[in-house]
Amino acid sequence: MDYQWLTTFIAATEELNFRKASERLSLSQPSVTVHIRLLEEHLGLQLFDRLKNRVTLTDAGKLFYVHAVQLIQDMESTIESMHSFAQGYRRTWSIAISPLMAETMLPYFLRTFQRKHPDVELSIQVEESEAIEGLVDSGDVHLGISALKAAGRNVETKRIYEDPVVFVMPVDSYDEESGPPIDVVEVLKMNYLLVGHHPVFWNELLPQLKENVPGIRTMKVTQAHIAKRFIQEGLGVSFLPLSIVRRELIEGRLMQPHFSLFELPKVSTYAVWKRKGELEEEFMQHISQYYLG
Repeated sequence: MDYQWLTTFIAATEELNFRKASERLSLSQPSVTVHIRLLEEHLGLQLFDRLKNRVTLTDAGKLFYVHAVQLIQDMESTIESMHSFAQGYRRTWSIAISPLMAETMLPYFLRTFQRKHPDVELSIQVEESEAIEGLVDSGDVHLGISALKAAGRNVETKRIYEDPVVFVMPVDSYDEESGPPIDVVEVLKMNYLLVGHHPVFWNELLPQLKENVPGIRTMKVTQAHIAKRFIQEGLGVSFLPLSIVRRELIEGRLMQPHFSLFELPKVSTYAVWKRKGELEEEFMQHISQYYLG
């Protein structure tokens, strides 16, 4: 059975129009007709009913469409596997990590992982924490790193570390040694508060802030790395897990004024897995070393 016959059949089925299928595949319309005829002869079944200029799927065609799609997917997967083998890869491993952690943790991990496991083809999916448990449960990824603890029974979860939330603001000409203490209430009143970039702590934190700082103005920014950039550009202030802004604070690209209005929350980072092997264990250890190091 020819690969081109299958791709032509799939296109014709989805378009239900041989002319549109030919345009989609960059083939002539007679070629599409020939491919379908050869496929029908090979199967010994009629896949399309033809009435004037219209085509509709037969029952056999509807059934075969499902199998044709699977055949193409299997063939493409096999080709990808062989390409990986040719590049020296002997196994694959995939992780899903939330955007909150991806920017800071992934570069550190990849340097050591690639040196230690040159035979492993690594696949990384950056996904919101809400989606990570489902990807692990379905087997789409081997391990998830999430800001949310897994709730299902089919997967296991472990807290890797706990992170204090800190208040950060843009750097200005303030002299920490000789200048007066920064008034965080005034800072919050004078700037937009960037919210919405963490799935857990804002539900608790924002009501407390509004109670202590009436008239506070908020701007929703759903990605932590964007919130950091906005703060550095003077577009607002926010509260972020310390591990996410640690480098910027050390390098003087952000400021962390003393915050004493109330106790700030702590957030956790979780590993989520279905089957824990050598690579899963190693990755969790690396993340702990990154945070503690």
